[in-house]
Amino acid sequence: MSRLDLEHTIKQMDQTEFMKTVTPFRAKLYRVALRLLVSSDEAEDAVQEVMLRLWSRRETLSSYNSVEALAMTMTKNFCLDQLKSKRAGNLRIVHSNYTDADPGLQRRIEDRDTMRLVEKAMEELPQQQKLIVQLRDIEQCEYDEIAQIMDMNETAVRVALSRARKTLRESIIKLHRYGIG
Repeated sequence: MSRLDLEHTIKQMDQTEFMKTVTPFRAKLYRVALRLLVSSDEAEDAVQEVMLRLWSRRETLSSYNSVEALAMTMTKNFCLDQLKSKRAGNLRIVHSNYTDADPGLQRRIEDRDTMRLVEKAMEELPQQQKLIVQLRDIEQCEYDEIAQIMDMNETAVRVALSRARKTLRESIIKLHRYGIG
């Protein structure tokens, strides 16, 4: 085997190992980007950019405790930079990842109304709290991962999440009461 063939084989191994490392959490990166950027095209572009940045760091990825946490942090930062550059203000909740086998019309209307209430309540949360709710309640990240991604201590993450949930609960109850009364 020539030196050129050997270098190509090593590079292929790097690409294979890289893909084994990043593929399992690529969808999670997309969901976070989509939550922040709202546009599916912009979210996909953000994930591609993060993947390119990870690829350029592939030699040092093994030195990180969690490549996934690094990638999530990179995605969050990239998306926030994009939002700042566009001066976009309001984020919307875009997930409706609940399903019902065959909901009746009344149930579908109630579900749609509930999602609108949640979207409205989420819009009122500070951006940091929105992202923490996304990471914990939708992405099912552990508190230590969220702390690393958000560059906060674990206690601060728990407090922010608690406050966000309380605010959401109160907002939804308030909105629901106004809708009834």
